[in-house]
Amino acid sequence: MVAFVFFFSSQEGSDARTRMSTLLKTYRLTKFYGPRSDEALRLLRNGASKRQIQEQSGCTVGIHQVDLEVHDGELFVIMGLSGSGKSTLLRCINRLVEPSAGRVQVEDEEVTAMKKPDLLRFRRRRMAMVFQTFSLFPHRTVLDNVAFGLEVQRVPKSERWRIAKEKLQMVGLEQWASHYPSQLSGGMQQRVGLARALATDADILLMDEAFSALDPVTRTEMQAELIRLQGALKKTILFITHDPQEAMRLGDRVGVMKDGELVQVGTPEVMKKAPVNDYVANLLRNVEPEKG
Repeated sequence: MVAFVFFFSSQEGSDARTRMSTLLKTYRLTKFYGPRSDEALRLLRNGASKRQIQEQSGCTVGIHQVDLEVHDGELFVIMGLSGSGKSTLLRCINRLVEPSAGRVQVEDEEVTAMKKPDLLRFRRRRMAMVFQTFSLFPHRTVLDNVAFGLEVQRVPKSERWRIAKEKLQMVGLEQWASHYPSQLSGGMQQRVGLARALATDADILLMDEAFSALDPVTRTEMQAELIRLQGALKKTILFITHDPQEAMRLGDRVGVMKDGELVQVGTPEVMKKAPVNDYVANLLRNVEPEKG
């Protein structure tokens, strides 16, 4: 397992979710791709627009000055079409991709300022990631896969197996503990991945298109499972998806990305009733907010 998972004004009403304490923040987070990233960064600091940066430096702008605030205990969904920058944003937050500029902060810890050893410790302790492709070890049993993050943390075997069994029970797979990933369906494998992330008891779960590889029926079942688990555990989850219906079903709040920029943040109800522009309106045209 790879263990890791303000300032944006939005119309959110008086829902209690807006009064939660902030756990994760990004400030003007930016990522350039290209051989002249230093020039792109200079242009950014001189106030150049995204278009000017691309034209003058030749760099592709992956994400551009993203300000994001995620509350403690909320399921926050980042939605956007392919190429919108949503997965780049997630990977910059845990520094699988190094940001070109900006900051990431989790409570009083500045992630972007950490040296590699501190960053590795931080990932193991505070963030866990669930991938689209399951990323299970084929030579390890289901139980060993779930316990792997605890093994990395050097938790004694008896304790990590106890925790792994508890998490497998939580996702309904305790009877599959001695099996191997190849013996499980895609949906079951993703449940193992989710149990593995939960086993480390990280503060933040990062879920990158976690259900996209599943068939529609299994995907709907996994969405319901995540909603059930979130109702019980109240984890802080940052969930990436290209599917508007999935975003509106899962999210306490939703952020929409376009061309590397975060264009709107709000509750599903507000996003549907008051889209900030035609792009957001068109994305959500045939989608209704729902939970469960």
